[in-house]
Amino acid sequence: MPIRITTLSENTAGLPGVLAEWGLSILVETDDVKILFDTGASISVPHNAPILGLDLSTIDNIVLSHGHYDHTGGLKGVLEHVGKPVEVIAHPDIWAQKYRRGGGVERYIGIPFSMETLEPLATLFALSNKPVWITDDIVTTGEIPMTEEFEELDANMYIKEGSNWYRDELLDDRALIIKTSEGLVVILGCAHRGAINTLRHAQEITGVELIHTVIGGTHLINASEERVLRTAVALQEMGVQRVGVSHCTGFTAAALLAQQLGESFFLNNTGTSTCIP
Repeated sequence: MPIRITTLSENTAGLPGVLAEWGLSILVETDDVKILFDTGASISVPHNAPILGLDLSTIDNIVLSHGHYDHTGGLKGVLEHVGKPVEVIAHPDIWAQKYRRGGGVERYIGIPFSMETLEPLATLFALSNKPVWITDDIVTTGEIPMTEEFEELDANMYIKEGSNWYRDELLDDRALIIKTSEGLVVILGCAHRGAINTLRHAQEITGVELIHTVIGGTHLINASEERVLRTAVALQEMGVQRVGVSHCTGFTAAALLAQQLGESFFLNNTGTSTCIP
């Protein structure tokens, strides 16, 4: 099953004419299905798709990695361009009132739409905290266990319910897993619950140990050097052959990973296309 993976939106532009935007959106294409993983923060996906030779109306499913605006803010515009009923697969917590709090500042960072706003676009929301199999070879992770002691959640992420505040455990954080003849391909959104935690969970769900490619956000932007290096070691020990980082990885972490991983590392920018046999 040949697979083409194209990054429609990311913090940096890798080709002339495409828009870069803080956030992420990645299109996965096989012979049988086209899945859009995240929708960017606002206008970048509909703008970039025709430049990259992609037709949004051919999308079969949309998967949301989690409920933050920079992964969901483009959803309404994308649905308008899809122009047909499409299933949106996500965790129920995408509708939570998500905030970043710190230094006396509270900033809403959740999805900027209500379900009622999006349902008239003939959208079907499939909300589950479990893995969702889209085809026999493609599945979402569902909730990801925190098993690696060096991977931890952000301390400044909160959910507001009425007048009460709760630490956001980011239970809605998920990835997309694709089984190929070369091994697993794992598409990360932000990996808030840890990139290595996510990969180990992907192995457990599929029963496949070999991981060929990891693409997407690793949320190492504020991580210590020790954590980044331990991430690199874990990737090497797991035998991951290609690692393409995006979005919330951050320049310093990306440079460290590039140094440690060598030729297996690449920057996955807006416009990057990866093909896997």
